[in-house]
Amino acid sequence: MTKKQRALEVIDRLKKEYPDAGCSLEYNEAWKLLVSVRLAAQCTDARVNVVVEKLYEKFPDVDALAEASAEEIEEIVRPCGLGKSKARDINACMKILKEQYGGNVPKDFDALLKLPGVGRKSANLIMGDVFGEPAIVTDTHCIRLCNRIGLVDGIKEPKKVEMELWKIIPPKEGSDFCHRLVYHGREVCTARTSPYCHKCCLHDICKKTGIKVNEKKSIEKTGTI
Repeated sequence: MTKKQRALEVIDRLKKEYPDAGCSLEYNEAWKLLVSVRLAAQCTDARVNVVVEKLYEKFPDVDALAEASAEEIEEIVRPCGLGKSKARDINACMKILKEQYGGNVPKDFDALLKLPGVGRKSANLIMGDVFGEPAIVTDTHCIRLCNRIGLVDGIKEPKKVEMELWKIIPPKEGSDFCHRLVYHGREVCTARTSPYCHKCCLHDICKKTGIKVNEKKSIEKTGTI
């Protein structure tokens, strides 16, 4: 099975397993997703969803966040960790949206990358979820699972993983595929415990599972480890 064949099969199976998978950051406007994805660095999406409610009560729009001080923002977002740098980036980002884009989020990948605190992962998330454009979000779940499954080989750098996945993932599938990897990574192919391979819908085509099976057969055959 080639990597592309494996990728298509993985996409198909994850669609059936998680038909309604989507972004777990709650938002109803593009700029709010921009804020949330910055807060989500080294923080759970669940906590971010709680914190932003308080943030938007005090600063309900782009203009309000742009006019606020970084210290005021930090006071609210501190529970997400790295409060000082996150508050500074959010404040600076909203000022740019206000001054250069009329309060709107630019529909351009390179323009997004120029915003404070926005990297490739965040820019891809915005392009895919907000604008419906082809996107591959290489978060920790994506990197871990794609290496385990065998879609990439020992690559841990997010941009390199993204570039490899572009070769084998159909563009229209990229965004939803990455959301499903998050669900699967949280529920089955976990990081902090041993993955639950026995209940994984990918167990028979997963490279890591295949290695385990072959090792087991070898031990049974030779009686040695």
